[in-house]
This record gives sequence, structure tokens and C-alpha cells, in this order.
Amino acid sequence: MTGGQSGSAPAVARAERWLTTVVALVVGMAFLGLWFWLLPRWLGLRVETAGVARWRWLALVPSGLGFAVALRCIWDFGWTGLGTPAPVAPPQRLVVVGFYRYVRNPMYVGFATGWIGLWVVFGHADPGMIAAVAAVALGVHLFVVFYEEPTLRDKFGADNTDYCRNVHRWWPRARGWDKPQ
Repeated sequence: MTGGQSGSAPAVARAERWLTTVVALVVGMAFLGLWFWLLPRWLGLRVETAGVARWRWLALVPSGLGFAVALRCIWDFGWTGLGTPAPVAPPQRLVVVGFYRYVRNPMYVGFATGWIGLWVVFGHADPGMIAAVAAVALGVHLFVVFYEEPTLRDKFGADNTDYCRNVHRWWPRARGWDKPQ
């Protein structure tokens, strides 16, 4: 190999990393956008209903933080994992950086926090909606347990097993986990 060829390998890797990160962000934003377009209509959320109790606007803080966590996780899927949140183009590397050092499913936790905040803002906490949200949460949990975790275990083996042993599925750690070197 000539000097120019060996120097191009890092450039190709960097270009691939940027490409997968951009694709992950596009896929993630499309997913979030779809939910922002569909879910408010399905739930009957309208801006004028939020004006009744102005204190509810405070819930935009955890909502914004939750969606920011989900967006950072999408970034980590692309940048570190070289993949996307979509099962058709999953990460090629186990992602254990950022919020994934604290909880195994921070994208779901962030997304749920974001939507719960919006739910408070729009004042839709009736028993029927609580039951519907609980059913969705159970469905997500079952999807994680019966599809995602076995898929990750098969793909990443001992690294994933070690990660699962040290980082909880839903409850965050107080300190981020660092894989022993």
C-alpha cells in the first residue's frame, strides 16, 4: 500500500460514520415526525385545550428533555453503532455510550417522557387514555423482551450479556457504566 492509500482508510471510515449518522437522524426524525403527526390527532390533542390550566405548560420542560434524550440516542445509533433505530438497518456495533451507559433503553424512556409531558400539557389524563398508554407501554416492554434483547444477544454475544448484567432495562443507574478494559 502506498502512503496515500493508508491515509484514505480513516477518511473512508469517517465518511461512513457521518453517512450512517445522517441516515440514523433522518430515520429517527421521520419516526418522531410520524408520531407527532399521527398521535396528536388520534388523541384529540389541540392547542386551545392547553390554555385552561397554564401551569400545565411547565410539563414542556421534561417533554423537551425527553425528546432530546431520544434524539441523542438516535445520533449514537448512527455515530457509534453505524446503524439506525429501524430494525431493517440496525446498528452494527453495540451502543453503550451516552445515555446507554445509564439505562439499556434510553430512547424509549426519553420518548415516553416526552409524550407524557405533552399529555400533561394538553390535559388528557382520563382513565381511558391511561389504560391505552399502559397497553402501549406493555407492548413496548414485550417487544423489547421478546425481540430486541434476543436479537442483540445473538448479534453481540458476551459483550451484550456483560452490558445487560450491569445496566438495567428501564431503571437508570446513578453512575454511567463503563465496560472494563
